[in-house]
Amino acid sequence: MPGMMPFQGPATNWAFETVPQVGLNGRRGYQPRGRGLGGSSAINAMLYIRGLPADYDEWRDLGCTGWGWDDVFPWFRGTEHNTRGADAFHGDGGPLWVSDQFHAHPGTQAFVDAAASLQIPVNPDFNGARQEGVGLYQVTQRGGERWSAARAFLSEAKHRPNLEILCDAMVDRILFTEGRATGVAYRRGGEAREIRARRAVILAAGAFQTPQLLMLSGIGPGAHLQEMGLDVRIDRPAVGADLQDHVDYVASFETEDSFFVGRSAMGTLKSTGALVRWLLTRRGGMTTPYAEGGAFLRTDPADPRPDIQLHFLIAIVEDHGRTVLKGHGFSCHACALRPESRGTVRLQSPDARAAPLIDPAYLTAPADIENLKRGTRAMYRIMKAPALARFNGRDRWPVDLTDDAALEAAIRNRADTIYHPVGTARMGSDDAAVCDPRLKVRGVEGLYLADASVMPRLIGGNTNAPTIMIGERAAAFVRAELG
Repeated sequence: MPGMMPFQGPATNWAFETVPQVGLNGRRGYQPRGRGLGGSSAINAMLYIRGLPADYDEWRDLGCTGWGWDDVFPWFRGTEHNTRGADAFHGDGGPLWVSDQFHAHPGTQAFVDAAASLQIPVNPDFNGARQEGVGLYQVTQRGGERWSAARAFLSEAKHRPNLEILCDAMVDRILFTEGRATGVAYRRGGEAREIRARRAVILAAGAFQTPQLLMLSGIGPGAHLQEMGLDVRIDRPAVGADLQDHVDYVASFETEDSFFVGRSAMGTLKSTGALVRWLLTRRGGMTTPYAEGGAFLRTDPADPRPDIQLHFLIAIVEDHGRTVLKGHGFSCHACALRPESRGTVRLQSPDARAAPLIDPAYLTAPADIENLKRGTRAMYRIMKAPALARFNGRDRWPVDLTDDAALEAAIRNRADTIYHPVGTARMGSDDAAVCDPRLKVRGVEGLYLADASVMPRLIGGNTNAPTIMIGERAAAFVRAELG
């Protein structure tokens, strides 16, 4: 049920935290990550965004041969089953279902109208001819249900005789024999076990746990591994380096009535009705991704690409939904799309069960705070436009937008991730890269990577779709090499 997204527990969410962030006035950030089949696609907001062609051409120009837009676009299109049908930009025969929203809230249309009144063009397809503009997001849903990577790719494959899925299993490290990856050591039910690989090991543990497992296996910054008491197999400083993430600022508005989603007697009654309707028809309010509408804005005239993304939510969501608020309202996120700040992932222990040390170094690059200030001001212009102002929302965190210092202080006091970490095991043609453009880890045989950790740069948008594309290409590379 898509509308149950806010109700996540330790069974489905690793719920990591960052180390204290200098750029966030010493606060620890929150880093939810999917725990289970489908990874973070099982708990995310389901928004389907590919990014711009220029994003992938930048990868190519950085030395990732074969990753330009002309190379990756056929994979996006081939993987997709868009319910609008096939056209020049979309496919309709793939396993990943992409749908228009089944029940967009009328408040989301008010957001679109507010932006349009400011001459922001309405965009019916953020993955079409252009990205810039305002509109409704398409979502990875099928028939009103979440369509995670697991449902898209494992629902059929799990019946194959050459596939065994082990749940509730925790990998400790990769095993090597004479410079070749030959298996993994893992724990299940408290028992230490091993699986041996005849051909290759493919690691797809995400931007935090892929570098963690590489380091636990002796591949990473040599001095750090020695500090942890680990043998150094390959001294590779880029493992756990180059962490990039989208940081954003949230504005929240309380309303007197129960028009928007919220907690009250009337809110409970509406939610109960929506729950019953979903159970009977897979339609209605419980199909919502909450972040139903959004926009891509160019706040820097010198930038040919949008540098800010907005997510409009039909509820007040603060502290990632962990703070329970009574009442009703709406909120909007302003997200800086191309941060210059670079962080790290490190080990806090040689035990794989210990969470990694995550330091995104948010807003440490001066350009990032300036970008987010521009984005926050642009967001507030939309929030104050008549189409939204008519709801008489009370700003929970008012700030004087004309006071640059006050705005910066507000951002540093309240900004946090919008859940798009990448880059911690980047690919490239240079010797420093962790894996080559065919996703093989440098310095060993038989080890591949297949997740967002390999991205050399963040794309301009949500990272679920490009991560799935990376997985598809990794499978093709392995098949081509190993047969």
